[in-house]
Amino acid sequence: EELQQKRVKRAEARRREQLTYQFAAIAASVGVTALAGFATYYRITCYLANDQAFPYLDLACTLALAAGAAFGMEMYARWVHKDMWHDNPVGYILHKSHHEPRTGPFEANDIYAIVNAVPAMALCLYGFLRPDVWGSLCFGAGLGITLFGISYMFVHDGLVHRRFPVGPIADLPAMKRIVVAHQLHHSEKYGGVPFGMFLGPQELEAVGAGPELDRMVAEFDAARAKKAGATAGAGRR
Repeated sequence: EELQQKRVKRAEARRREQLTYQFAAIAASVGVTALAGFATYYRITCYLANDQAFPYLDLACTLALAAGAAFGMEMYARWVHKDMWHDNPVGYILHKSHHEPRTGPFEANDIYAIVNAVPAMALCLYGFLRPDVWGSLCFGAGLGITLFGISYMFVHDGLVHRRFPVGPIADLPAMKRIVVAHQLHHSEKYGGVPFGMFLGPQELEAVGAGPELDRMVAEFDAARAKKAGATAGAGRR
């Protein structure tokens, strides 16, 4: 009876933590996305309001830099994660909290997310205020960093570490490989590889860990199927 009560309390505490972080994640994502959408719309309408031609070049520069910055952030994340957060003792002071059991909805490592958001906001603001191609490039770069950050939060924090539920994206084959790849990072079996997130499986394949990744993904699928079957059976009873 006492053990059951402790389990119930732990489950309730975890649900509260998930709801707290989920609210923060969704609120931040909706707010940033809405601001980015408004800023993009406003930049275009400024051209049209002055009887200028539709700013195709402006829009193309914004989209190109957004895509390039998002990809570049994966490369940056791979470098900074290894060299600055793991190999650097000062950087590891905060990152260490991510490799230890978490108490509460947040961890010291979350500060890095705020730090990375600063240049993104600065680029977006500067690009928004500068009505030329250079402004479009800066705005696109800031937008790409922002979109990467939102995606990283939902995949890394929500899907991989289950800090909040993410819904059906957990069933996508590519997402399963990302989850298992990051689990291998935490095991430190391959010297911490992968240090990136979305291209983590490719990092593992590059060091010869592809077969183990495939095996672990198959085990991951089997475990989820078994759990789903047990849950369905309990529901029928």
